Amino acid sequence: MIIIPAIDLKDGKAVRLFKGEMQSAKIYGEAVDFAKQFEDFGAEWIHIVDLNGAFAGSPKNLKIIEHIRKSCNLKIELGGGIRDEDTIKRYLNLGIDRVILGSIALKNMDFAKQMAKKYRIVLGIDARDGFVSTEGWANTGKIKAFDFAVTFRDSNIEAIICTDINRDGTLDGINLNFSEEIFEASGIPTIASGGFSTKRDLELLQNSNKISGVIVGKAFYEGKIDLREIFKKY
Repeated sequence: MIIIPAIDLKDGKAVRLFKGEMQSAKIYGEAVDFAKQFEDFGAEWIHIVDLNGAFAGSPKNLKIIEHIRKSCNLKIELGGGIRDEDTIKRYLNLGIDRVILGSIALKNMDFAKQMAKKYRIVLGIDARDGFVSTEGWANTGKIKAFDFAVTFRDSNIEAIICTDINRDGTLDGINLNFSEEIFEASGIPTIASGGFSTKRDLELLQNSNKISGVIVGKAFYEGKIDLREIFKKY
């Protein structure tokens, strides 16, 4: 299981939200500094989200993303505001390793599947009370996350990142059952996100044979876990 530190970008800064609410953003510092720190800790990947882009539907933190890419050798997965093929190509040409499709994948599933045949695509399934949310989590529709995941079974999607929005930024622990259900529905390597808090979460996830990775955010920024120690152990 791979551990992926997260950098959420708002107005060029590394922030964390509470349950996806933009007004709850807490600024932690310079994103580039954290990327370098994660690389020093021994991370292989980092997870970057352009929060402004997610709400706007187009890239809004491009300069800082470019700076991060040039400043470290980490593999980068990136989401937030990616709605068309030109944006996908722009990021991949920049050196981003794989891109995350969320809102556009729900609106146009065929587009997401076609892009996955051409590029390294990750599907983002963000759910509130079991239903898929889009547009920076501002809108929650009537499609169940489980049903959405089923439609991508046998596709070329590289991985699914599933987030329980009600736990995101709460430090209440990963929703393991939700993550496992997404894997069972899709058959695609699944990365758990939302609520990671302690090494106990790591133990639970490692004991599951259905989870391929976990996104770690607020637990690190709030000093709840020592990522350097974790990377040495795991």
